[in-house]
Amino acid sequence: MAITHATDQDFAQQIEKGLVLVDFWATWCGPCKMIAPVLEELDAEMGEEVKIVKLDVDNNQATAAEYQVMSIPTLLLFKDGQQVAKTVGFQPKEALAEFINNNK
Repeated sequence: MAITHATDQDFAQQIEKGLVLVDFWATWCGPCKMIAPVLEELDAEMGEEVKIVKLDVDNNQATAAEYQVMSIPTLLLFKDGQQVAKTVGFQPKEALAEFINNNK
């Protein structure tokens, strides 16, 4: 599966089915740039198990506000449209994989 980009308009549809990891990020955010290749690797390894979605907080402020994203990167894990977990800040791949697996 490829990493998809969500907007305020299609966010609900993006998270409604299965396990979805959402990366709330911005182009100017250093740790967001650091986590991007980690998410690419996770997508390659776990793409069948979890869908990865990125949401630019600068362009989609309503969704960021709805989920009370105060700092980025914030990663929210959804299961069938319901938020089940949250982590903030850069995470190495092993920690993110564990975060996903612990919240399936």
